Amino acid sequence: MENHTSSSTNTNTDPKDPASFLSSIIGVPVTVKLNSGIVYKGELQSVDGYMNIALEKCTEYVNGQMRRNYGDAFVRGNNVLYISSD
Repeated sequence: MENHTSSSTNTNTDPKDPASFLSSIIGVPVTVKLNSGIVYKGELQSVDGYMNIALEKCTEYVNGQMRRNYGDAFVRGNNVLYISSD
């Protein structure tokens, strides 16, 4: 019987590793969609292990229409559906 090792044993070099992706887009414009459907667009300034996100130059979109311009915003991680680099 062969002994197979998981490719996830060294996730620091895996290009699909979420932590690597998030650290690579710091300072980049991103789109953050919440579970509620609200979308925030801004420049990603920081993200932690709980997916808490700090954005600069942040705008809020509801049903595809810009609703507010926040400048700086903090989004709690448990509300995040996805983060996409623009």
